[in-house]
Amino acid sequence: MGLQCGIVGLPNVGKSTLFNALSNAKAEAANYPFCTIEPNVGVITVPDERLTTLEQLVKPERVLPTVIEFVDIAGLVKGASKGEGLGNKFLANIREVDAIIHVVRCFDDENIVHVGGKVDPVADKEIIDTELQLKDLESVAKKILKVEKIAKAGDAKAKKELAILNQFKDTLESGKNARSLQLSNEEDFEAVADLHLLTIKPVIYVANVDEASVTTSNQYVETLKKAVAEENAQVIVVCAAIESQIAELQDPEEKQLFLQEYGLDESGLNKLIKASYKLLNLITYFTAGVKEVRAWTIKNGWKAPQAAGVIHSDFEKGFIKAEVIKLADYEKYKTELACKEAGKISIEGKEYVVEDGDIMHFRFNV
Repeated sequence: MGLQCGIVGLPNVGKSTLFNALSNAKAEAANYPFCTIEPNVGVITVPDERLTTLEQLVKPERVLPTVIEFVDIAGLVKGASKGEGLGNKFLANIREVDAIIHVVRCFDDENIVHVGGKVDPVADKEIIDTELQLKDLESVAKKILKVEKIAKAGDAKAKKELAILNQFKDTLESGKNARSLQLSNEEDFEAVADLHLLTIKPVIYVANVDEASVTTSNQYVETLKKAVAEENAQVIVVCAAIESQIAELQDPEEKQLFLQEYGLDESGLNKLIKASYKLLNLITYFTAGVKEVRAWTIKNGWKAPQAAGVIHSDFEKGFIKAEVIKLADYEKYKTELACKEAGKISIEGKEYVVEDGDIMHFRFNV
């Protein structure tokens, strides 16, 4: 679906180390390498144990996972909203992504200079927040000027839109991100849809810690969690230094042993990729046959014809029905034929809402 997460952060917080670890990491199967489509954009496999299960059951010729794009966005400095540093480039790049991965330094290291003079994750977060808020405020203020003229002429729709825009203005002026504004009606967000606000994008905070804190947390992480509690945002603890070492290992068993040494069940990057996928409100359905087992990305809540359209537009246009098997049933009965004989293949129509993990086969006619 071409969805992107932008990795942002101040200088020396570990942003580039994290992206480089992603770029060096190989998926669990050797034929799913990271690939670069631009110098700062990487296409990353979404880890999914269910694919392995289906591969073992179906034994296809090939397996294709779903992917997500990560963008290493140019560094930010104070004053970016006014064009300082690479500010204009940074803000243009971040406007294009669907979600933000905000890397925050949560470790002490006298050999790595902090741009602010001391480690303070909340202050670091606020520098970036402020720059994005100022840019959003500029966008909202411009639109208010346009809508005000129409509202003064008595246009009811414009009056309603103006009221919503002023709510966003007040929120931003109070130092809060646009995503924190609670509107009673989802349709009200249409008032700012054309502005592509930076602080309305969903966010994950990545607390980059030292090796000693990767399983136990530290005071910096706890402070950051308290600071973002109102945003209902997830904080993922990652040690970029450890992730860089894991990314160098090719053998899955070696990786697992390395993780166990640090008391970890899975890598921080895997957690980040999965969390990013969830943050974008995405789910996965599968197609399974001897030629190919494949994962497909769709938005949560999509109906069967929309899901079919991800494979090919003709599938959506000529949709007739969908045959659906639940993964638990496939695991129990082992084959599609056995599922059919047990009555575990349901025939669904155009109103069927696809569920995460569905194994689907579409019938269509164009």
